[in-house]
Amino acid sequence: MQPDLLAADFQRDRGSFRDPDGYIVRRGERIFRVILPAAVERWRQFASSGLAAELQSAGLLVPTCEVDSLVPDLQAPAGSVVLEHERIPFLSYPYEWTFAMLRDAALLQLEIMERALRHGWILKDATPYNVQFRGVTPLFIDVLSFAPLQPGEIWAGYNQFCRMMLYPLMLEAYKQIPFQPWLRSELEGIDPLIFSRLFRGLQHRRPGVLTHVTAQAYLQRKFASADHSVRREIRSAGMTPQMIARNVQNLRNLVTGLHPPRQKTTWSDYSRSHYTDDALARKEAFVGECVAGRQFKLVWDLGCNDGRFSRIAAASGNTVVAMDSDAGAIDRLYGELRKASGGANILPLLMNVANPSPAQGWAGSERVSLTERGKPVLILALALVHHLVISANVPPAALVEWLAETTRELVIEFVSKEDAMVRRLLLNKDDTYADYNREAFEQYLARWFRIERRAELPGGTRVLYHAVRG
Repeated sequence: MQPDLLAADFQRDRGSFRDPDGYIVRRGERIFRVILPAAVERWRQFASSGLAAELQSAGLLVPTCEVDSLVPDLQAPAGSVVLEHERIPFLSYPYEWTFAMLRDAALLQLEIMERALRHGWILKDATPYNVQFRGVTPLFIDVLSFAPLQPGEIWAGYNQFCRMMLYPLMLEAYKQIPFQPWLRSELEGIDPLIFSRLFRGLQHRRPGVLTHVTAQAYLQRKFASADHSVRREIRSAGMTPQMIARNVQNLRNLVTGLHPPRQKTTWSDYSRSHYTDDALARKEAFVGECVAGRQFKLVWDLGCNDGRFSRIAAASGNTVVAMDSDAGAIDRLYGELRKASGGANILPLLMNVANPSPAQGWAGSERVSLTERGKPVLILALALVHHLVISANVPPAALVEWLAETTRELVIEFVSKEDAMVRRLLLNKDDTYADYNREAFEQYLARWFRIERRAELPGGTRVLYHAVRG
């Protein structure tokens, strides 16, 4: 028994309550999974099958080990087994991912399915919530999703894969409609019946629509009206592993061929467009001085744009969550980090700071809010304040108060009304922002923070502050 791990210290994860085979518990920075007695034998088979070792060796499955001695501490039912997983630095959800991120998560699921079938196993489900990103690398995290493949068995997760991964990708690729709002409002994904109504006439000829959309809608109607088990009927038709493998390969080819519509990134080259070389160099130096030689457990870069300052913060070994509301900017940053070798500790997320992800799902707690997942020690809020105040009408005092409640250290930029960008934002608005000025902003900062240093950039319209909670 490990005396430092007591039952009172463990917190049951609210997102794993649906799984009848086990649940996740947290203790500080450590992540444990309790496998209930009925599922222990299947876990033992999986752990010794060679599949688990193959997936972990390939970097596809979260590193996991058994720690049976913790069962008494967790007060788990007799006969349970406890695993410890490597901790993912920051949790994210599919409605915060870009097109490329969701596509990579889908391809990860399909690759794991192909490997599992070769070992005589199958994934019971196919939810993107079983995938997390460690930096920009997708990782499968649910070891209880694996089951031995039974004769004639169908892939029960296929419908879920369509609803939660394939349809969202098709929605954006074929209809130029962002999938994130849909997935944020419908945690079970896009209903086949509803999705099928978006395709008319020749649109059914688009790759995958007839096979994976129209056919799924037909089967759903059949399920709803049947007075017998349609699933048993399909199983009795003699599904073979080869048939499942062909379907998985077809899906993989389809997903690989889906691409987002060409989109102009709103702030595609913000730094170069709004700063002289000298001003940009001073801004980079200022941020570098604030993080140099220091280790922050978690950094948020709000309004990260091209990730220039996320990279500076990450160079010191910090975990950085780089957030922006511009899907094009985040998708580009994600792609660049995937190609480079320096993106292991930067997680790009599509996030509107004025409307961040809330707590939602069952009992309002199944998917936790942005701040509940881990508050940052340091926030970078560069070239952001004027957008939140003028475009989103967030009062400056309220913004600074929220930042103070969220972090203890802040690197923030104030852009005055004389700046060309602010003048552009005010073109079609009444200037009702009487307290949007440098003097008032510094007073708001001083209520909550101690200003350690400030630097006025060349041009006189932009000022940087390094502030620490008193």
